[in-house]
Amino acid sequence: MPATSLTPALRRGLAAVAALPLVIGVLASCGYGSQAPKETRAQAKGEKLSADRVRLGYFPNLTHATALVGDQEGIIQKELGGTQLEVSTFNAGPSEIEALNADSIDIGFIGPSPAINGFVKSKGENLRIVGGAASGGVKLVVNPDRITSVADVRGKRIATPQHGNTQDVAFLHWAAEQGWKVDPQSGKGDVSVVRTDNKIAPDAYKSGSIDGAWVPEPTASKLVSEGAKVLLDESSLWPGNKFVITNIIVSQRFVKEHPDVVEAVLRGSSKTNAWINANPEKAKDSANARLKALTGKPLGDEVIDAAWPSIRFTDDPLAATLRAQADHAVAAGLLPEPDLKGIYDLGPLNRVLAAEGRAKAADAGLGAE
Repeated sequence: MPATSLTPALRRGLAAVAALPLVIGVLASCGYGSQAPKETRAQAKGEKLSADRVRLGYFPNLTHATALVGDQEGIIQKELGGTQLEVSTFNAGPSEIEALNADSIDIGFIGPSPAINGFVKSKGENLRIVGGAASGGVKLVVNPDRITSVADVRGKRIATPQHGNTQDVAFLHWAAEQGWKVDPQSGKGDVSVVRTDNKIAPDAYKSGSIDGAWVPEPTASKLVSEGAKVLLDESSLWPGNKFVITNIIVSQRFVKEHPDVVEAVLRGSSKTNAWINANPEKAKDSANARLKALTGKPLGDEVIDAAWPSIRFTDDPLAATLRAQADHAVAAGLLPEPDLKGIYDLGPLNRVLAAEGRAKAADAGLGAE
């Protein structure tokens, strides 16, 4: 079709698609996805633990609300006493894994796929998962003018945040269950997978460059605020509606040298989750205050109110679901069959839970010896 015969709306949509790689490239050249400057919190008080400081990493999004609230409310620092908390924020799992490998952080909140990839690529030598933080908070949201049923997804353009990330794996697995074939590398097939950074996804949706997205919160609810509709909540696909979306990882060196510090962070995480679950409205405000401090802009009420109920805050790492997610990545052609034995060290967490009179967390047979 000659360019002159295209409608203005279609020309704008094609231009947005063409510009998308350029936008992503510009963001990458500006350091998007890289480590943010470290921030030191309020002065540590009390008895110092075995380390002078602990360097914590997390993402500025709602599936990391345990970290956002624990940081904002000073709950984690209180458990650390005289050991100083330092925080770095990240926009992508690989950059946080790189920081852990480079000894730039000691502990991090992170999704299951980056944790699995980091463990496998280091041949089991760089990290351990020591706890859980959140379940759920992932949705397939779509343009209701183009998609009204699961069958309508075929032939459409669906965004995921990053090639091989947790949501990318989940969408490819779900598509395969529908009987659709998609090349895991290019994203081309019966449905087109468009790897699109979460920051770009709302503009891509508004331009018509994508027809929907399989994304975590708050991106899903941001898209809904732009007119998208929720077609599927990923939790509905899992037994008990639970699956791990955020783990707590630690460098193996740090957990060996400073187990007391790791336990203190886990106590802070556990107490934060308890406070969040007991005070959901205050917790939303706290998380939003921290997001504003980190990004310069809080989430609108319509976004955070829609996003919050889909996330469950839990200390349980839901290890069996991580094993399933690894199997999904293998089936999708994104990961060779991994040996995950030793990815978990739940000793510190289980000591925290025992002190609270709670049942031990299970490692699904993937614990360190």
